[in-house]
Amino acid sequence: MARNIPSSSQDQPAVTERVEKFRSFTMAHPRLLNARDELLNAIEAAAPGSLILVLGPTGVGKTTLRRKVEESLTSKMMPLLEEDPGRIPVLSVEAVAPDNGNFHWRDHFHRMLVQMREPLIDQKLNAYRPGIERAANGRYSGCSRDTTGYQLQQSFENAMRYRRPAAVIIDEAQHLARMASGRKLSDQLDVIKSVASRTQTVQVLIGTYELLAFRNLNGQLSRRSVDLHFLRYRVEEQADIEIFQNIVSTFQAQLPLGGNLELSDIWDFLYERSLGCVGILKDWLMRAVITTVRDGSANLTRRVLEKSALSASQCEKILAEAREGELRLAENSDAQTRLRRLLNLDTALPVATGAQPGPHLANVAPRAHRGRPGMRDPKRDPVGRRQEAYA
Repeated sequence: MARNIPSSSQDQPAVTERVEKFRSFTMAHPRLLNARDELLNAIEAAAPGSLILVLGPTGVGKTTLRRKVEESLTSKMMPLLEEDPGRIPVLSVEAVAPDNGNFHWRDHFHRMLVQMREPLIDQKLNAYRPGIERAANGRYSGCSRDTTGYQLQQSFENAMRYRRPAAVIIDEAQHLARMASGRKLSDQLDVIKSVASRTQTVQVLIGTYELLAFRNLNGQLSRRSVDLHFLRYRVEEQADIEIFQNIVSTFQAQLPLGGNLELSDIWDFLYERSLGCVGILKDWLMRAVITTVRDGSANLTRRVLEKSALSASQCEKILAEAREGELRLAENSDAQTRLRRLLNLDTALPVATGAQPGPHLANVAPRAHRGRPGMRDPKRDPVGRRQEAYA
């Protein structure tokens, strides 16, 4: 499938156009489509105020997933949006990493208000709170410079009640766990739960496995949250190998460059430096394309691919984090056995309730009866007489 593209100067605009087309190309591979469908189903089935955690390794395609879900929600809600122009289908923002180790809630609420195109954000009036006095003229003071995070949060909650999006999607949500020393992770979680509850809107947190810090933090969150795992392709599964090879072939057909390099012949090297993450593979190919074009060549070579790839140490670090997250999210038999033991189901009598014993109880041999009713167990009786009995 290799192509020969001339490198003459008059063809440079055409090459640039093809490069930009490749940059905007997104592949609808099976993992992405499954994650999209699962997330859409979870949003539709979730109760108002619920939380959905979407977890996956870096570079797996979580941002692309967010865009696909936004497009689907917008398309589905189009009739409702035409009837109510003030409504929005979805609110989608990216949680910005803090520069001082502490997540900025004030900046986060400000960004979400901007995303909703809320007017006069910097001119919001202070809402009344216990302990805060009104101004002498009976009006609240302006908050263009002194607006607190609480006031912006209340403005955001009010805007949400009018805009009524189907969901609030926060990308790079692992940044929410950044906090200064002395603060508790539960404090960060309380803000999220409060916003979800007060606005009665489904909150979708998309992030890396660092987001596992929020998972099962307390029982209330466990009851109200749903976990969705966006997996990478793994060579342990033969089906994943075949899908990854098809992905490589699709990228080959979309490359804006020519040459005799067949990507399908080096799929194992591409997997080695992408770890089965389509996002990493796409970014890697994009760097190789840009390098080739800047060097004035029109043919992609393996040398350029090797030069543009992540280093082995970088891939090793990403792989270690991915495997740790996959292990923590795996539902194994040990966890089920531990749960049943904590619930005392192993000692419950299924006959009393008419229920059938579980699969792990069916293999337990019944306790052997030691004798028939009314018969004494064999034992040695005392012999001889005590003197005090005949005193």
